[in-house]
Amino acid sequence: MPGVGSGAVSDGIVDAIAVVGLACRLPQAPDPSAFWRLLREGTDAITETPPERRSPAAPADRVRRGGFLDHPDRFDAGFFRISPREAAAMDPQQRLMLELGWEALEDAGIVPDRAAAGRTGVYLGAFSDDYATLFHRSPIEAGEHTLTGLSRGIVANRISYVLGLGGPSLVVDTGQSSSLVAVHLACQSLRRGEADLALAGGVNLILAPESSEATEKFGALSPDGRCFTFDHRANGYVRGEGGGMVVLKPYAAARADGDHVYCLIRGSAVNNDGPGPGLTTPTTRGQQEALRRACADAGVRPSDLQYVELHGTGTRVGDPIEARSVGTVLGTARPADSPLSVGSAKTNVGHLEAAAGIVGLIKTALAIEHGVLPATLNFERPHPDIPLDDLNLRVQTTLGPWPDRHRPRIAGVNSFGMGGTNCHVVLAEPPGGPVGRRDAEPPEEPADVRPPVLPPVLPSVLPWLLSARTAPALRAQAERLRTHLADHPELRPVDVAYALATSRAALEHRAVVISPGGTGEAARGLRLLAADEPSADVVRGVVAGGKCAFLFAGQGAQRV
Repeated sequence: MPGVGSGAVSDGIVDAIAVVGLACRLPQAPDPSAFWRLLREGTDAITETPPERRSPAAPADRVRRGGFLDHPDRFDAGFFRISPREAAAMDPQQRLMLELGWEALEDAGIVPDRAAAGRTGVYLGAFSDDYATLFHRSPIEAGEHTLTGLSRGIVANRISYVLGLGGPSLVVDTGQSSSLVAVHLACQSLRRGEADLALAGGVNLILAPESSEATEKFGALSPDGRCFTFDHRANGYVRGEGGGMVVLKPYAAARADGDHVYCLIRGSAVNNDGPGPGLTTPTTRGQQEALRRACADAGVRPSDLQYVELHGTGTRVGDPIEARSVGTVLGTARPADSPLSVGSAKTNVGHLEAAAGIVGLIKTALAIEHGVLPATLNFERPHPDIPLDDLNLRVQTTLGPWPDRHRPRIAGVNSFGMGGTNCHVVLAEPPGGPVGRRDAEPPEEPADVRPPVLPPVLPSVLPWLLSARTAPALRAQAERLRTHLADHPELRPVDVAYALATSRAALEHRAVVISPGGTGEAARGLRLLAADEPSADVVRGVVAGGKCAFLFAGQGAQRV
C-alpha cells in the first residue's frame, strides 16, 4: 500500500495503524474494562504468592509477593475442540493466548472465520518456559503432544492453526521488551502488505519457583514487594503475570470497515544498546536514539508527546537511565511550565516481563480513548538520581484529565529488555478523537474512505443473539454480557443487537433475548438466561447438522 507508515502529520494519518480490538487477562483484571476500572480506582493488585505456587524449600517466614492470576490452569478446551490429553500437555501460555486471540477479535467485531479469509498475522512476545521446568522435574513421561505443548514458538502458531490464520506467525524474545517489539513487527508487516490484519501481544506466567529464585539472585526483585517507579525507595521490581492482545489493521481499512478505533500507532522504533557497562545495563545512548527514531517514524515532534508510559520497573540503575533518556529527548523539548507526564502500570499489576510492553500499550490506548490519565502508585519523592524538574518530567500521581484538551492526544510507550533491546511506540487519537470525546471537531472524511451505511429503519423489538459451544457456556456468556452492560450503561440496545448479530461466531447452543425496550429489560432476560430460568422473552435452541433441532421459550417447546 503506497505511503503506509509514512507517519507524516499532513498526509500520513490515514495510513497509520489502528488499534481496533483489545483483550487482556491481568491480576484482578480479567478483561480491558476491569483493567481500566483497576487503573481508575488506583488498585494495587499485588498479593502474597498463592500457597500452591510457593517453593516447598522456601523458609516459612519468606513469602514473595507478586501480581497473580486466580486460575491460570483453567482452559475451555472443548470450545477450541482440543482434546483433554492435548490440552494437559499444552503450556498454559498457549492456552491463555488462544483465548485472548479469540476475545480480541470479538472485541474488534471480527468473526474469526473472516480473519481466516484474509492474511492475518500473529506476533507475540514470550520468554518464560516455566511449564517445561515443571514437566521435566515431574515423573510424567513425554507423549505425542509434549514437543508442541512445550514449544515457545507454538504460542503463536497455535492461534494461527486453531483460528485458521494464514499470515506470518511468530514469537519474539527480546527479554522484557518482547511484546512491544512484537507490536512493532506487526505494524511493519501491515505496512509491507505481508498481512492485512494482525494480532499482537505477549504473555508471562509465573509457574515454577525456580524462575523467581533466579530473578531474585540476579538482584532484580524488590524485597518490599513493590515497584517504586522513579521513587527514592526504588530497590527492584515485583513480578506480575498475565497476557494482553491487540488487533491491528491499517487505519484506512479500519475507517472503510466502520471499526471502533481505540487509538492509532503512528510510529515505532527498535534498536539495541550495543556495547556498554554491562550486558544487562541499559544506556542513555541507545534509549535516546530509540525515542528520536520513533518520533521521526511517527512524524511528530518530541514536544508533541503529552504522556509516556514508562518501562518504569523501579530498579536502582534502570530508572535513572530511563528518566534521563525520556527527559533529555522529550521532557526538555516541552515548555518549562508544561512538564511531560509519566507513569507506569507496573505499580498496579507488577512487571509482566515479556508481556510488560503490551500492558503499557493497552493502558495508554484506554487512557487516550477516555481522555484520562490514571495514577501511578508508590511514589513519595523522586529518586536522588532523577532530577524531575531539570528533566521537565512529572510523575502522574493522581487520576486526572489528559494534560492538554486543545491538542490531539499523543503518547509514547517505552520498553527495554535485559539484553539491551529498546522499543518505543508512539500512539495518538484518531482524527476527531475517539468515540465519546466531546471536545473535538468531526473528522474530515478522506476522499477514498466512507463509513458504512446503517439501515434507516430500526425495529422497536430487538433480538439479542447469543451462542456458545455448550449450554453452561451459553449461560456464562449471558452473565458476561449482563456485566458488560452494567459497566457501559451508555450502550444503545440497537448497537448491542447489531454487534451480536454481525460480529460473533454462530456456535451450536444459541439463545435469543427479546428486548422490547431498553437495556434494562434485556438485562433481565440475560439474568434469567444465565440462571437457566424460563422466560417468555428468552428463546433457546441447539443446532445439529446445520439445522435448529428445537427451540423453547419459557417452559414450552416447539419443533421447527
